[in-house]
Amino acid sequence: MEKLNIIYEDNHIIVVEKPVNIPSQGDKTGDIDMLTLIKQYIKQKYNKPGEVYLGLVHRLDRPVGGVMVFAKTSKAAARLSEQVRVKEFKKKYLVIVDGKMENKEGTLEDYLLKNEKLNMSKVVKEGTKNSKLAKLDYEVLKYDEVINLSVLKINLHTGRHHQIRVQMANSGHSIYGDQKYGTRGRGKQICLWAYELSILHPITKETMTFKILPEVTGSWKIIDDIKM
Repeated sequence: MEKLNIIYEDNHIIVVEKPVNIPSQGDKTGDIDMLTLIKQYIKQKYNKPGEVYLGLVHRLDRPVGGVMVFAKTSKAAARLSEQVRVKEFKKKYLVIVDGKMENKEGTLEDYLLKNEKLNMSKVVKEGTKNSKLAKLDYEVLKYDEVINLSVLKINLHTGRHHQIRVQMANSGHSIYGDQKYGTRGRGKQICLWAYELSILHPITKETMTFKILPEVTGSWKIIDDIKM
């Protein structure tokens, strides 16, 4: 069994690090997924008979690692899902992109249309049928001119399918190692990481923020001298 890195746990929620290349939930590949792994952990730790309840509140794309929260009760799941809906559920990402950004910080706003057959999204004109508004803020943390890559901190305002990947590619700064939308680093691991999550605890209403940074190896060595 894959070893879980548990960041926080109580009777209502469990916050974990999702490793790269593990699905958030079961998919057609049949590969082990986070929902199953955590259910197994809860079943073993608390010696629970029968089916373990675990609510999936949000997802990370399979190749993306970082912090995730799961609900241990249906009440917690409903309240966290409502936070996602009203945008009280806040996620921040670290990303390495191709080239140098024109501005130190900025906002990207696009309309995205998902192609279910290809499992890809694209930027389309406003008003396109079934398109959805996608919005994010970015801040440049570092630019390395030797390798012509930039490290950005991204704050998501919406949670669209492949949003960061599509919007960055559309801006001319695709994510390094992105096999679907990228221009550089093919064959490498995608350099997109969910490093911070802020929620209101579903029961106590306390604001809770959880952080975990990617291991400083491979392409992520570029973040070694950045203070987060």
